[in-house]
Amino acid sequence: QVQLVEFGGGLVQAGGSLSLSCTAAGGTLSANAMAWFRKVAGQEREFVATINWNSGTTWYGDSVKGRFTCSRDSAKNTVYLQMNSLKPEDTGIYYCALDSRRRIGISNLSSYYDHWGQGTQVTVSS
Repeated sequence: QVQLVEFGGGLVQAGGSLSLSCTAAGGTLSANAMAWFRKVAGQEREFVATINWNSGTTWYGDSVKGRFTCSRDSAKNTVYLQMNSLKPEDTGIYYCALDSRRRIGISNLSSYYDHWGQGTQVTVSS
């Protein structure tokens, strides 16, 4: 049974940077895509970024495009999210997600992903 474990959340001032990582552990990893979503209390879960595990193709949410970079290390079963020029509105719980099914593509829909991490808090102060 694959489990996703996130690292790297914390508190940072606006304009600063944080790096998140998510490692898939346990079992044999079969990944089509991995993604990051974030959740703010009282709001819908928001798509942040996704990456196709084989091709490395990425897709970003409009609110983070140009500031965040998603990458992966296949050998380490790890996906990363480098967050630069952070804004207070980037505050939230960031979740890593995995689509383990045998198919091709990426998606910004949370329903596309069948494994989720526990989340890590990111707080950006103004």
